[in-house]
Amino acid sequence: MEPYQILEEAKKIESKVIELRRTIHAYPELSYQEHRTAGLVSDFLRGLGVEVHENVGLKTAVMGVIRGKRKGVLALRADMDALPLNEETGLPFSSKVPGVMHACGHDAHTAMLLGVASILTKHLDEIGEVRLLFQPAEEDGGRGGALPMIEAGVMNGVDYVFGLHVMSGYPSGVLATREGPLMARPDSFKVEIVGRGGHGSAPHETIDPVYISALIINAIQGIRSRQVNPLEPFVLSVTSVHSGTKDNIIPDRAVMEGTIRTLNDNVREAVIRSFQDVVKGICEAYGAQCRIEFKENPYPVTVNDPETTREVKEVLAQIPGVEVRDVPPVLGGEDFSRFLQRAKGSFIFLGTRNERENIVYPNHSSKFTVDESSLKIGVTSLSLLAMRFSR
Repeated sequence: MEPYQILEEAKKIESKVIELRRTIHAYPELSYQEHRTAGLVSDFLRGLGVEVHENVGLKTAVMGVIRGKRKGVLALRADMDALPLNEETGLPFSSKVPGVMHACGHDAHTAMLLGVASILTKHLDEIGEVRLLFQPAEEDGGRGGALPMIEAGVMNGVDYVFGLHVMSGYPSGVLATREGPLMARPDSFKVEIVGRGGHGSAPHETIDPVYISALIINAIQGIRSRQVNPLEPFVLSVTSVHSGTKDNIIPDRAVMEGTIRTLNDNVREAVIRSFQDVVKGICEAYGAQCRIEFKENPYPVTVNDPETTREVKEVLAQIPGVEVRDVPPVLGGEDFSRFLQRAKGSFIFLGTRNERENIVYPNHSSKFTVDESSLKIGVTSLSLLAMRFSR
């Protein structure tokens, strides 16, 4: 099929894809809790006559299998989980679940892959075996949802794997990717500082964990500016600090949490080593104890296969009205990286920014939304890749 023909087919189901996206958006579910979404996915796939596998490594993981007539096995992935955030978009289909929101576009990912299923079931002569992976728990950041699905065998025998992610940083009509490292390894840390509490009027009688936390937060920024080659991209951010109960009480302890994002394992090891040295050194200097924990099994660096990605860009550039961009890596993390460790493939950003519609807020914002006119581009892209790479 020619790209313009697949785009026309995507336009015919555009309203259904948007409807699916809005339904999922209104009922967001956190990582490992995507029961309603998984049920919607299974029911929709069965309605198309697609072979459905549930509880694939996790209770909320779903795999649909479309068996075409060509050779090869290909996997397409969409994540399904939402974030712990109160929605502030004011949309008529806003989250009906307090404190939970689809603020990263996983509702759009799921809806688009269901749209792809609608198209591919009509083109069995042009595809091999296509596995549709509806993955829970991408936002977990540790073990996540990809690894349990892989352990359950979803990638066995797969030749190629592809995924899309909506990105507010690129305008609608843009597909962005790169050869090689695309997204970072996200290490999450937790530091507990144990001091000695007392009265706020007598700090000299205490070991103040709040003051020590402030020193650590300032000091670790020197790792970025003075201890690592400035040409090496990485991020070290403290994103949460909790301590104390009242204005006249110096507390016993403080807890800091944050993230380290790297694209290079050698840089990662150096940063973590320096981080631990700084935290321990400051705590020791002020007589405090500290406990440092890193989340186990963080996502690897997301690395696109260079040869495959060059071909992907050629295919996508043929879609009418689409601009394909080569982009620098970003320091967000993705457990799609685990799928790319098992088969050749590419991860692609789908632009959804539309300033005329005030669709400008970043992923993970309480006001984040997507330009729904871009969804047909995502459906077209994954459908074309499934046909092109069925060999």
